[in-house]
Amino acid sequence: MNKTQLLLSALAFSIFACENSRAMTGKTEVKEEIFGSMPDGHPVKIFTLTNKNGLKARVTEYGAILVSMETPDKSGKLADLTHGYDTLECWLTNTSYFGSTVGRFGNRIKDGKFTLDGKNYSLATNNDPGGIPCALHGGLKGFDKVVWSGKPVDGNAVEFTYTAKDGEEGYPGNLSVKVTYSLNNDNELKWEAKATTDAPTILNLVHHSYWNLSGDPTQTINDEVLTLNAEAYLPTNAGLIPTGEIAPVAGTPMDFTKPTVIGQRINADFEALKFGAGYDHAWVLKKHKGVQLAARLKDPKSGRVMEVSTNQPAIQFYGGNFLDGTSTGKGGVKYAHRTALCLETEGFPDAPNHPSFPSSVLRPGETYKHTMIHKFSAE
Repeated sequence: MNKTQLLLSALAFSIFACENSRAMTGKTEVKEEIFGSMPDGHPVKIFTLTNKNGLKARVTEYGAILVSMETPDKSGKLADLTHGYDTLECWLTNTSYFGSTVGRFGNRIKDGKFTLDGKNYSLATNNDPGGIPCALHGGLKGFDKVVWSGKPVDGNAVEFTYTAKDGEEGYPGNLSVKVTYSLNNDNELKWEAKATTDAPTILNLVHHSYWNLSGDPTQTINDEVLTLNAEAYLPTNAGLIPTGEIAPVAGTPMDFTKPTVIGQRINADFEALKFGAGYDHAWVLKKHKGVQLAARLKDPKSGRVMEVSTNQPAIQFYGGNFLDGTSTGKGGVKYAHRTALCLETEGFPDAPNHPSFPSSVLRPGETYKHTMIHKFSAE
């Protein structure tokens, strides 16, 4: 055997040993690729996280977006459970916030106005349900439409960072944001957001994936079974802005304290359902410290289960009521009415305009922390 053969043999053995070691320890590595380029030529990376059970999450620097999440059904068949697009070029057309990290303030702010420390602020009004304008999900160019800086970090994770300048989209303060996605061998996908500011500001960072546990993006989510760890919700006006009331769910179609088929009461004669064209409200989670279970979703046919845990005080359940078949997504599928749902852990919507709500104010010296964990299984 000559020197070249010896080197190749040694290299092959080294690779085999490395791969065998990973398999034995259950460790995985993050795969990093170029996803595409922005219109100005700036390259955008995409990262793939895979655990020892074969679950696979893909995340990109554009919008700190979860591009796809593949999990097995009860027979072991893998499928992507999220709505979205195949290419970066198509993601640039994303108006439904598929998979996005939204901010500076996720959800709605009435009239796009708030007052902080005696100073009035005006934001773009980019949404008007019921003909009533509001600021939605951070504005015309929120965090979902910017390129973050991404890099793999220890623990089968990817860290994205972004600095929002003072005055960006009308919000005060230079805000430094870090979002980390991690996938462990317990089949938990964690989205964790942290932020600091150099001036008082408001903040409500939200993860906005659309889920369909059947793995078939043409199927309705009305047959899926939902449980929410919430005995109250926030009633709204016709503009989907909270009125300030915290109402009990008991005896209403908003009660998901026990496992309930989503479509069972969706057409009930109930004001909240009429305003939202279905479910599109914030549920108030039971008071807690630290991270707790907020929601459990099950698809009876595939057996897939997704549990959502968080340290936030509320969860927005949106039933895909405004999906209308005009968005062409992965594989050329046109995303039809109620073919996916969102379970967004969050602070209360319009909190800056309701002193009785948990505060959304972040001040210098403080650190904002939002933890959201999706745990996948099948039964």
